Amino acid sequence: MSTGVRQQRAAATRKQLIATGLALAERTGLADMSVNLVVAEAGVAKGTFFHHFGDRSEFLLALHTEFHDRVFAEIERTIAGMPPGRDRLLAVANAYLDECLRHRGVRALLLEARVDPAILGAIAARNKLVIQLSSPDFAAMGWAHVEPSAAMWNSAVVEAAILELDAGGHRQEVRAALEQFLRGPK
Repeated sequence: MSTGVRQQRAAATRKQLIATGLALAERTGLADMSVNLVVAEAGVAKGTFFHHFGDRSEFLLALHTEFHDRVFAEIERTIAGMPPGRDRLLAVANAYLDECLRHRGVRALLLEARVDPAILGAIAARNKLVIQLSSPDFAAMGWAHVEPSAAMWNSAVVEAAILELDAGGHRQEVRAALEQFLRGPK
């Protein structure tokens, strides 16, 4: 077997393990997701798992990264060409919320992953990036405290995702509340 074929198979197996993990996160949460359960669901040997991931924490980090990479790609598609400001922030929030609902296992990643030391660094780095990317929106709206505003907005959008995931779907009142935070009371 050629090196190229082996690499393709290895990439497909890694992708399969991550997809299995994301599906299991929805059913079991992260606390009950063992390596044994992942390999049984994926139909691979335990050694295969450890070939791709050094340990369970590395696997959880891969799940977190995969989900957020998908979200960022969708957000980039959604806001391409939009000028900074309120409309762009709302478009980002809606794209994020929609992606969370498409990948219901993310609830475990949003809540349970916050206590895993391996993921905490990734969460902090991702939040820092979100603050950096959304700060120009707050600046364009004339907000005085751009970075703290961006940080609080990020937290509000994540909380909105948790509310929708707990409710089992899209909640217009949650999204309207996010918009009201940016616009102020009517």
